Amino acid sequence: MVSDETLESRALMLKSIRAFFDAREVLEVETPLLSMHSTTDPHLESLQTSFRGQTCYLNTSPEYGMKRLLAGGNRAIYQVCKSFRDDELGPYHNPEFSMLEWYRPGYVMEQLMQELTELVCELWTLRDGSSSMPVFDRLSYRQAFQQFAGFDPHQATSSTCMRLAKDKDIEVPQGLDVDDDVDEWLDWLLTQLVLPSLRKDGFSFIYDYPASQCCLARIEKDAQQQDVARRFELLYGELELANGFYELTDADEQLQRFHAENEIRLKHNRSAGHIDENLIAALRAGIGECSGVAVGLDRLLMVLTGADRIDQVISFGWGKA
Repeated sequence: MVSDETLESRALMLKSIRAFFDAREVLEVETPLLSMHSTTDPHLESLQTSFRGQTCYLNTSPEYGMKRLLAGGNRAIYQVCKSFRDDELGPYHNPEFSMLEWYRPGYVMEQLMQELTELVCELWTLRDGSSSMPVFDRLSYRQAFQQFAGFDPHQATSSTCMRLAKDKDIEVPQGLDVDDDVDEWLDWLLTQLVLPSLRKDGFSFIYDYPASQCCLARIEKDAQQQDVARRFELLYGELELANGFYELTDADEQLQRFHAENEIRLKHNRSAGHIDENLIAALRAGIGECSGVAVGLDRLLMVLTGADRIDQVISFGWGKA
């Protein structure tokens, strides 16, 4: 069981988060955790259950519901809730976890990165013995790969990634070969070369991902006139804490992306996700320009308390749930 001290740290973290957003007039909302739609993301799996004989799913995040609320208004909103994923189980993963997600109409990605920095700095004061603020590095996806892997990921191919892995004597996982999509190679090299080279005792933003890794983010030209996905991740050392987007608001393009993701799922022998037509309808109704970010609160609490495993900061880990 988690210690009383950690329970108190979680309570104080949640209290501080709510105070942070209350001071900025960001409205706390709730959306359903149970849905008739499942994720299409090729890297995630929804937990399945049933209600009155109908298959339904526990949400992997509150994103779709919150975007539907944005279509009905134009104010900043946030949510603290549980999310569920039929995914990995280990030091940093639990099938049920706590998430903070918020959306800022009118914000571009850089403004949201700054607000996330301010929130983390405010929570950092909860860390025992911390007399100084943490350091935040910012690297584009291109800069990170050029600095730590020695090549431009936007110009890479699967064959060049494979040669690099061989030259650097990096063991390639079974099943990954030259015929696989370049993004699978980039994901692997990110974990092997880039993330281990990031600041160990501070935070790092990585932003402007390849356009092919756009997820739910807009695609725009960067300073080199390269199409990039306007999304970012925040990490502490190698630990991913947050994932944010300058949000795509085009319904037709979003629907095309959902179908493309399902094709990838089928290619990897996974069932296709059930597309959320309510989200598509909300996008058609109109959502203004905005940015949004999701933060894994359990992992953030790990950083704040110095814990090594996620089950050290949740009341009952999966083995004792």
